[in-house]
Amino acid sequence: MTGTRGTHRVSFVLKYSPSTALTVSGMDSSFRNFRSASSALTISSDMATIILFIIGDTLHIGTHSNLYTFRMCIAMCGDWYMGFPKAVDEGRVMRGQAIFKSGSQIKRLGAEIYQVISQSGHGFYTVAKRDKVWDCSCPDHIYRDVKCKHIWAIEFSLKLRERVRENVVIEPLSPNVCPYCASSKLVRHGLRHNKYGDLQRFTCRDCGKRFSQNLGFEGMKANPQSITSAMQLYFTGESLRNVQKFLRLQGVEVHHTTVYRWVRKYVALMEKYLDQMKPQVSDTWRADELYVKIKGNMKYLFAMMDDETRFWIAQEVADTKDTHDARHLFQMAKERTGKKPNLLITDGLRSYRDAWLKEFRTNKQVDSTVHIRQITLTGKHNNNKMERLNGEIRDREKVMRSLKKSDTPILTGMQIFHNYVRPNEGIDGHTPSELAGIQVNGENRWMTIIQNASRQSNVPKSNTKNSKRGVP
Repeated sequence: MTGTRGTHRVSFVLKYSPSTALTVSGMDSSFRNFRSASSALTISSDMATIILFIIGDTLHIGTHSNLYTFRMCIAMCGDWYMGFPKAVDEGRVMRGQAIFKSGSQIKRLGAEIYQVISQSGHGFYTVAKRDKVWDCSCPDHIYRDVKCKHIWAIEFSLKLRERVRENVVIEPLSPNVCPYCASSKLVRHGLRHNKYGDLQRFTCRDCGKRFSQNLGFEGMKANPQSITSAMQLYFTGESLRNVQKFLRLQGVEVHHTTVYRWVRKYVALMEKYLDQMKPQVSDTWRADELYVKIKGNMKYLFAMMDDETRFWIAQEVADTKDTHDARHLFQMAKERTGKKPNLLITDGLRSYRDAWLKEFRTNKQVDSTVHIRQITLTGKHNNNKMERLNGEIRDREKVMRSLKKSDTPILTGMQIFHNYVRPNEGIDGHTPSELAGIQVNGENRWMTIIQNASRQSNVPKSNTKNSKRGVP
């Protein structure tokens, strides 16, 4: 036992379990003898951490199973008041669960900021995470320093959101499975001699189909690896002629217009397949526009992107900027995702406000989308994520000098490349589609998407003939 100026330290062992009360051992169990510490003892909502403040210092205590044990030294410096933590208020938990179940009282404004409508119907409270701790603007949290019902509602919402997010996984097709009936009973049936290599042909014993393992690339002189490599190079910024030179080094002699035909063919195939999947985007969307040259004329590309996942939702090309009706962009975004956002961030362009009034705004406060137009380069509300997407488009567009037509497949291909193929360092190296619940597996994502899209487009042709064989 040590101390200065009459101060000495006493060792205690505290144990806490959610099903039992707080107990003290090591001295007289009377709580009056434990009043030497400050009154700030906090137990986190998930029962994972206990924090005790002792004369300005903080101790972070670990856990073991469902029992919380820690040893501490408390300075005995007089007759201080010690307030012990109360048990979790079940009333606040139940009221928070009721707010969450209502489904219309919580609005997401950002990654860690929410608005919860007041139960009295007058205004709303802001719940935000500061220093990894939830903070609420309601009087219950401010003056009582407790975990209020609004914070409970937000935590229930976040847990449900993680639980219901189901991933759509696009797997590479196995070379030992029939692409028509998924049977593994295959027989080798000779080789098909291509200009740039041989392809093994198979016959399926179950459905009788004869095929080569070149699904999605039938009738192509070049092999699938060369075609997908050309698309990867093209959408990362190389010109058609540079791609042609690369293929020549691989022993593949093609004209640069052939590369463009590959792009046009497979972008259309992938677009039709991927548009059937609804991305699980957040409730905050961003929209912006940038000018592009089409046949030397100035046009504007309007785009909509999800804030959390960086998923490029929709796009359209307009002749003008100020007089363009952005309702079609908003309608495409709603159709693509099956929802509308709670928060929309744009610049001050009048077209966005007019489209917001007609598509996203309602008379009911709980269903209306909040529109933020006053954005800055720095500060709480900015559109920097959208500007990064604009820079990505600009990097690709400047290599081409200009686009050749408004309905070019290049813009759609850039959207597919951004969402499903290109890792984004802003989201820890994931693709936007992975965070939106659509995962593309395989080393060559281009080939995975193309083969699955081609198999789906071929299935209806054989449904009638093979309906009894269980063709998917």
